[in-house]
Amino acid sequence: MSGHSKWASIKHKKAATDAKKGRLFTKIIKEITMAARNGGGNPDTNPALRTAIAKAKEANMPSDNVKNAIKRGTGELPGVTYETVIYEGYGPAGVAIMVEALTDNKNRTTAELRNVFSKKGGNLAGAGSVSWMFSKKGYILVDKTQIKEEELMGLILEAGAEDMKSSDGNYEITTAIQDLEAVKNALIQKGITPQVAELTMIPTSTIKITAPDVAKQMLNLAEALEEHEDVQHVYSNFDIPDELLEQSSVS
Repeated sequence: MSGHSKWASIKHKKAATDAKKGRLFTKIIKEITMAARNGGGNPDTNPALRTAIAKAKEANMPSDNVKNAIKRGTGELPGVTYETVIYEGYGPAGVAIMVEALTDNKNRTTAELRNVFSKKGGNLAGAGSVSWMFSKKGYILVDKTQIKEEELMGLILEAGAEDMKSSDGNYEITTAIQDLEAVKNALIQKGITPQVAELTMIPTSTIKITAPDVAKQMLNLAEALEEHEDVQHVYSNFDIPDELLEQSSVS
């Protein structure tokens, strides 16, 4: 997962800027609505809704926005009907990319994302072309200054985590999808605030990028995809060294 933690941190920091633009709120509202439609409006019995509501709280979204999004999902309020669409493609250097979108017009979104891939040096591919390279997992990032490695390992394994790796300045924790909330809550009860706690797609193998121009092109593509209003998540298997990632990331 080398490079994953740094990219996750950069995206997390950008969320504050995105929230000011209203983009983050729009994406979270869509996610809440879809989660409520698929699994009901009770977060206690709907893990996807629980995760989406946690994102809303972290982004300081007004509670009325959250309640209305849930009601639109359950049909108590009228609203747009969204469908989840997964796009697969390639970026510079053959990097695998998966894009998860929520859209009310699949044809429009497909055309627009194909255009983004094309303009930024990538290409959209067929279903199944890269999805086999990823596994859906819970992912938690913890700053090393908050706790010692041995203590953290014992805590998270007891809470149900699958694995933990040490990277520059951070611990990367992976869990099964259903165990993310339990592990996150165990950390919070211990006084540890995760930098990132989310469901993500972890690549089974990575492609190392060391050329600055290729790294910049790859990150420009990832940023452009994430900025599209219908895109909820972008997953990739690039491995860019931390220093180069910092230099090349788009502000």
